[in-house]
Amino acid sequence: MSGLKGAFQELRHYPSAIAGIMLIVALVALAIYTVIAIPYEEAITRWRGGENIWIENPRHARPQWLNLLPGINLPETIVISSQDEEVSQQTEALGQGMIEVTTVFHFAYLYDGFPQEVTVFLSPQYQEKRPHVTLTWLPPSGEEVRLTDLTLRGPETYRVSQDNRLQRRLRGRPLPQALFADPEAETLVPLKGTYELRVAALVFEGEAKVDAKFVLYGQVYGLAGTDHRRRDLMLALLWGTPVALAFGFLAAIGSTMSTMIIAAIGSWFGGWVDAAIQRITEVNLILPALPILIMVGAFYSRSIWLMLGVVILLGIFSAGIKSYRAIFLQVKESPYVEAARAYGAGNFRIVFLYLIPRIVPVLVPQFVVLIPSFVFLEATLAVLGLGDPVLPTWGKVLNDANSNGALYQGHYYWVLEPAALLMLTGLGFAMVGFALDRIFNPRLRDL
Repeated sequence: MSGLKGAFQELRHYPSAIAGIMLIVALVALAIYTVIAIPYEEAITRWRGGENIWIENPRHARPQWLNLLPGINLPETIVISSQDEEVSQQTEALGQGMIEVTTVFHFAYLYDGFPQEVTVFLSPQYQEKRPHVTLTWLPPSGEEVRLTDLTLRGPETYRVSQDNRLQRRLRGRPLPQALFADPEAETLVPLKGTYELRVAALVFEGEAKVDAKFVLYGQVYGLAGTDHRRRDLMLALLWGTPVALAFGFLAAIGSTMSTMIIAAIGSWFGGWVDAAIQRITEVNLILPALPILIMVGAFYSRSIWLMLGVVILLGIFSAGIKSYRAIFLQVKESPYVEAARAYGAGNFRIVFLYLIPRIVPVLVPQFVVLIPSFVFLEATLAVLGLGDPVLPTWGKVLNDANSNGALYQGHYYWVLEPAALLMLTGLGFAMVGFALDRIFNPRLRDL
């Protein structure tokens, strides 16, 4: 233990190792924060939920921080509800039991591009007589545009971009660009200024009312953007961190520890025990791990925990057994092992207290480097469509991006964000592992 402590203290002399440790600490901190801030059940519910959960998010929106770059001013999503305090409402009695409730939504539009969609969600409350709603659009130019008239039977969603009648009335111009276009400009550019949407609800009962929500879907959203199902990609990027680290750590510790113990037992007992272990190892070495995992995922289950168990089983009798065996055969002839035999130490006591501790310096660098390899393995399975269908992971994001042609449609953020996290994870563990290898391997210290 004192040797390990001294070896880890030497890491301070390797700037690359310090940078790697900082990356690993940041990833672990992010994983802990994610598990606390977004509980597992909530994350699964939100990620698997439909548009009823993500209804206020735009589709294929880029990250919002792009607007911080010079020369970029893309429209952001604007959500205004009739229940907000800043929204004004006017009530007018028209006689014969008719009441007109007018809700006015004001918002400033100062962006260089056009929004994706403009949608109004209407929720009526009445007993028998259905409310009637009129939607009116007032741009900064002052030209009033009557959008539509609706008789509400229940909750209604009015999407401007799907209103063919409105498009014909606006001379066939594309919607919703036509509502924001500058009428005096020679090219199609948005008119900046304060816009107004007027929702005039005519109700026929004293207790009846109509709640309205106005959503302007922009081209940017959140820190990571959105996908084809309006889902915030930040949820998958955050939850992908604890999933990836847990899978990599458990697979690495399960395979390395079991391999080391089996190699130590075979080296100590020798004979048919060692021969059987070596033959099993040689057979296992020719088995293709990835095709086996693909078969398990395709024909049995894609559960990440089942995949983890198969990975550990395939990694038990790996090539590490032969390298560990060579070291154990040398340690077996050491004087302190002979002394342990002399005072009557049992076989397993010698294996676990005298043989295995001597191989830890060789095990530590290999263990650190193995973690990102298993992280990439889990991502590879997800990219191939064999990842856990429940968990939001980095590989699942890449699979969705590939299935929906993200690169061909220009949605580069969808691919680059999870790929960057995978690269940072591999880089952090690789830098620490290589530094540890130089410390624990005497042949590399002077290189």
